[in-house]
Amino acid sequence: MPQHVLGKTLRVAIHAPAPLVRAGLAGFVAMEPLLREVPPDRIREADAIVVAVAVADAAVLDLLHGLCAEPGARFVVVVTKQWRADVSAARRRGVRAVVWWDFCSPDVFVRTVRAVAGEPVVRRSPVRQQRDAAPKERAVAGDRAALTPREVAVLRLIAEGRQCDEIATELSYSERTVRYILYGAMKRLRTRTRAHAVSYAIRAGLI
Repeated sequence: MPQHVLGKTLRVAIHAPAPLVRAGLAGFVAMEPLLREVPPDRIREADAIVVAVAVADAAVLDLLHGLCAEPGARFVVVVTKQWRADVSAARRRGVRAVVWWDFCSPDVFVRTVRAVAGEPVVRRSPVRQQRDAAPKERAVAGDRAALTPREVAVLRLIAEGRQCDEIATELSYSERTVRYILYGAMKRLRTRTRAHAVSYAIRAGLI
C-alpha cells in the first residue's frame, strides 16, 4: 500500500454493493478536494478502502481479504444495520474504523478516511498482549486516553451489536452499571455517541 504524505491528495477505493449507498459515499469523496476515488482495478493503490455492508460478520472479513490482501491495507467499514464480527479479527484484516451509516455525514466520512489513511499501522503491543492474557482492573494505555478492562468489554460487545440489557446479562452487571461504564468510556475518549466511541476505539487499537 502507498505511504501517506501530509497534504497530498488521498486515494480512496469504494466497495458498496447497494447502489444508493455507493453513490452517497462517492459523493462524499467528490466533495473533498484532497480525496480522489480510484477504480476497483487499482484498489491496491488506495490509501484507504471504504467498504459498505448491511451486516459486518465473518464473511465480510473474508471479503476484505479478497478485495486487498496486502498487509498494509486500511479499511473503513460503513455498516448500515449491525456489527457481528470479532473486533480483534477485524483489526487483523485491516479494519481501522467503523462508521454507522446513520451517522455518516460528509464531515464524519472525510475525517475518518483522512485519519485512517494517515495513521501508522498499529501492531499488537506487549502491553495489550499482557492485558488480554490476564486482565486486571487497571487502565490500558491508548493514544488518546485509557480504558479499563470493564470499558473494553462493554465496547467490544457494543461493537458486536449487543444492547445494554444483553450486555448486562452477559457480564452479570445491572443495566444501570453497563450504562455507567459506557458513559465513562465515552467521556474518556471524548466522544458523544456510542457509535463514535466504538469506531474510535477500534481505530486506536483500544479494543
